[in-house]
Amino acid sequence: MGHAEPDIAELFAPLRPAQASDVVLNEARQVLSHVREPIDAELWGSDMIGALSGGDQAGADVMTELARSLVPAVEMKATPEALGLLRVLGAIGSTELKATATAAAERLTVQGVADPDWAATIGSPTIGKCWHYSDVGGRQESVTVSFGYGASEHALSVLIDHGKGGKIKDAWVDDAEGLLDKTWMAADNDPLIVFEAIEPADAAARLAKAVAAGECPSKPDEADDLTAHRALLRARVH
Repeated sequence: MGHAEPDIAELFAPLRPAQASDVVLNEARQVLSHVREPIDAELWGSDMIGALSGGDQAGADVMTELARSLVPAVEMKATPEALGLLRVLGAIGSTELKATATAAAERLTVQGVADPDWAATIGSPTIGKCWHYSDVGGRQESVTVSFGYGASEHALSVLIDHGKGGKIKDAWVDDAEGLLDKTWMAADNDPLIVFEAIEPADAAARLAKAVAAGECPSKPDEADDLTAHRALLRARVH
């Protein structure tokens, strides 16, 4: 888990989804066969979708293209990596993409293609502890939600800039183990930081409002993070 590798953006950015099936499947063959945790498959898929979006913050057009062009092309291959890719798209895609990819995946399983081990749980993590912290003036706020797949937990954090209309400045994923305690200790030692545990419904409302407001990265690495994690963030919010 962690920040996006730059090479996937270079690999997919010149392509539109209708042109990308062979390249995406080749990448899926190399990556998904080594994936053991659902979150790692989701992170790869989110990074791939972000690269194919070509910087489009809305992402709706690329999701529609994926549903209408990539999914049918991938289904025709009927390989294990094709099924794995469809499961990923079914977990983190838009409503249309989820439905299309999941239906295609089920057809492949009927044909006897074997699902990856993580297929049964991907896209359905349990929700754990949630918290947020901000500067005392409330200009910027970080909201974190922990999610679990069995004993493995990850944390999705989103930096919101209230000075710019509540838009999202950055987003990233970390290992959740010990993160709450580390964050609390850091905030407790800084009188300029306000820290608070919050309920999942509160976290969901804050994140949904931020997603609706848009994005405002100010540095290249923040823009890269948002591109790579946008699909996963929206799937978790929904």
